Formats: sequence, structure tokens, C-alpha cells
Amino acid sequence: MDNPNSTNEVDSNAILPVLKKIPIFATLDENLHKEIIKRIVLMYYPAGYQIFKEGELGDALYIIQKGKIRVYHEPKEGSLIPQEVAELNDGEFFGEIALISDIPHTAAARTMDESEVFVLSKEHFHQLMASNSEIAEKIGAIVVERLESNDKFQ
Repeated sequence: MDNPNSTNEVDSNAILPVLKKIPIFATLDENLHKEIIKRIVLMYYPAGYQIFKEGELGDALYIIQKGKIRVYHEPKEGSLIPQEVAELNDGEFFGEIALISDIPHTAAARTMDESEVFVLSKEHFHQLMASNSEIAEKIGAIVVERLESNDKFQ
């Protein structure tokens, strides 16, 4: 498995519990979750595959079905050692801020093992928002709430 491969067959039983943990999707009902699942692709990544680099614009939400992902900062000048931010495993997610903002990734992500990762692209997310006003309203309200909450800590 040298390059990533994908399939459109997504097991909704595997991904639904994880969708419910993601703040921007947690309060949506089952029908809206099904609409999201229709747009998710399952990617197969080889061990050591660079999913994205620090500083790149985010373009997707990633949900780990099986595998291990290392999130880290690139080595600073004068150092060869990257600084680990997190080690993510089955059922964990990353990149959700990319769906609702144009903020570049603040860290890099690389597979540690062969990994199966559900991917919801920003493009599909925006299509979903455009085609379903209920999702757009609910997610919009959640984003505003999170931004207001973040402002309290600044």
C-alpha cells in the first residue's frame, strides 16, 4: 500500500458514533447525519504517509476508522526532531476547523501504521450546507456559539 486508495462504500454504523462526538455535528439528528455520511469517502493510507503539512490550507475533516496518526510540528530551525502534538487512534478525528475556516493547519499529520480514514472534503461539506438549509442553520449556530466561547478566553 504505497499510495492512498479510496472507496465510496462507508459503513454508517462505524462512523455514526464518531460523528456524534464532533462538536459541529453532535447535535444534528439522524437524518442529517445520514446526509453527511453520504458525502464521506473512506481512504486507505500506507504507513508513513503525509496526510498534510503544517501551514497548508485545510481542505477536509479526517475520522480514523483504523490506524494511528501522528500530529506534530515540523522541526524548528537548528533541530531535526519534530515536536509531537498528539497521537490519534481508532475513532478519533482531526481537521474539523478546516470545514468552517480558511486557517492553515497549525501542525502536520502522518500515518504511523496502515490506516483507514474517513474523509469529508470541504467541497462536499459546502455542497451539503448549500443543499440543506437545516444543516446550514444548525452548524452556523454552533460555529457562532464556539466563536463566542473562544472570545471569552482571549
